[in-house]
Amino acid sequence: MLAPIQSIARPVSTVIPAAGALAAKRTFFAPSEVYNKKQVIITKKTGLDIIFDPKLNKGSAFTADEKDRLGIRGLVPPRPQTLEAQYQRCKANLDKIEGPLEKFIFLNALQDRNETLYYKMILENFVELAPIIYTPVVGEACQKFHKIFTRTRGMYFSSADRGQMSAVAANWPYDDVDVIVVTDGSRILGLGDLGAGGMQIPIGKLTLYVCGGGINPRNVLPIVLDVGTNNKDLLNDPLYLGMQHPRLAGEEFHAFVDEWVSAITDRFPKAVIQFEDFMMPNALDLLLKYKDQICMFNDDIQSTGAITLASVLATLRARGGTFADIKKERFLCLGAGSSGVGVCETIVDCIVAEGATREEAYNQFYMFDHKGLLGKGRDDLLPSQQVFMRKDTPAGKTPAELLEKIKPTILLGLSTTPKLFTKEMLSFVSSYCEKPGVFPLSNPTSRSECTAEEAVEYTNGNLIFASGSPFDPVTYKGKTYQTNQCNNSYSFPGIGLGLVSSRSTRVPFETFQVCARVIASIATPEMLKTGKIFPDLSDLRAVSLEVGVEVAKMAERMNLATQFPPKGMDWREWLKHNMWQPEYPHIVVKNL
Repeated sequence: MLAPIQSIARPVSTVIPAAGALAAKRTFFAPSEVYNKKQVIITKKTGLDIIFDPKLNKGSAFTADEKDRLGIRGLVPPRPQTLEAQYQRCKANLDKIEGPLEKFIFLNALQDRNETLYYKMILENFVELAPIIYTPVVGEACQKFHKIFTRTRGMYFSSADRGQMSAVAANWPYDDVDVIVVTDGSRILGLGDLGAGGMQIPIGKLTLYVCGGGINPRNVLPIVLDVGTNNKDLLNDPLYLGMQHPRLAGEEFHAFVDEWVSAITDRFPKAVIQFEDFMMPNALDLLLKYKDQICMFNDDIQSTGAITLASVLATLRARGGTFADIKKERFLCLGAGSSGVGVCETIVDCIVAEGATREEAYNQFYMFDHKGLLGKGRDDLLPSQQVFMRKDTPAGKTPAELLEKIKPTILLGLSTTPKLFTKEMLSFVSSYCEKPGVFPLSNPTSRSECTAEEAVEYTNGNLIFASGSPFDPVTYKGKTYQTNQCNNSYSFPGIGLGLVSSRSTRVPFETFQVCARVIASIATPEMLKTGKIFPDLSDLRAVSLEVGVEVAKMAERMNLATQFPPKGMDWREWLKHNMWQPEYPHIVVKNL
């Protein structure tokens, strides 16, 4: 029987700068400040093997000396070009493409032939291209994965590999892996079971690790655990690339994951493993099972919880309050799956850290699923959901029926069902609360509980808005209202940077409290006055540095760190030193 999640939660004790202090001292940095050493790659490859390896290929940028040393003279155009010239050509071609999915396919092809150029493209245009490489476009790419597939990337461990997973893991050609993102494709965004097509999610997440957190792209590994699919369309599609049988379940599923965890941690013992888009209850089962055994976390439950908590705490600052005011908030949460439960548990941890009892913290929440309120009389709830069950209110009531009783100050949308934040709900919340938090967090955009335009209009501009997928600022009655993206792309890259740089052996729950408080502290008072609670995504590397530094310090305090800054460096300098930049490496050929 799965233990209630609160039984493993711990009081959080963090030592981080006070709110606003980070904003005051924050400095953004140029690439030359971050990475000032020449990358060197040693390989035994030569000739076409170099050109066809996207981690080594420089396209038209090989120098005359390299052409001779690597045996590629005559195999590439004769006049060397700079990385900047290559970027300008590719960007001009990308700009000619109109459709978002077509842009995704173009960028995917670029990544498959020249990773350095690909990451330069993303970093130079991060705000523009983040929605292409990740949500919302990645959702469509997952749905059509088997139709647009051209070249393999990452690894697949399937039901056919049971008993042989160590041998499969040995086939990965690179020994150094810092970050693994793994999914079983069972709950992709708000789109459901997409099976092996879920591979686009780990690939997209790892691009964000590289571009947002500075993780070396040579040291990342996307993985799909193909345990079958229950999607009838995929089961009957001759083009589908995954195993065409119903999903493994119960003990059979857990035995499969056990074998994979054993094989992958033996092959890559230093890797941070991020579990992604597993359906409930498997998502929570796996987190509780492995959290104290290996260096892992669940992105949907934990890092989504961290960025949502950051949104709540920053909203308190925007009202002129402090983090301690979270004990006064009332939360209406639509969605009781892995993300809904994980987000609310993370908020509960913060409320407890500010001095409330856990029972008092749970009492601040009203959680709903497709059957209505998790209330008195519900006998179909998982243990992780039972702690949010309202014993004072009958089950099944709708949000509309309880609005006046609840008087929520924060609306959390994690339902994957559009339009649930109604005009009546938004108008009512804004009638008594100064700057209520309106957070439609479901992805992709088509699943958002409301649009930014609807939220601003129905609240008459009295709100703090943060959504899972991006929305443009809204002009209403002659005033422009800022939107924020409450997306875990703000949280997990920095968490990964801190964990990798400290070689932490575990990912304690405190990690996500530290992360949330850091991010919530970054916005300046001037930003908060405009409704802007997060920096622009173009500043993601600066955010990740702040998060990473505090996560590394936490790992050291908790005796989880096994790697420390060299003599003469502090954690900040060490993390800046470790952040990868898209520069062509020096390639050395040796018979290994």
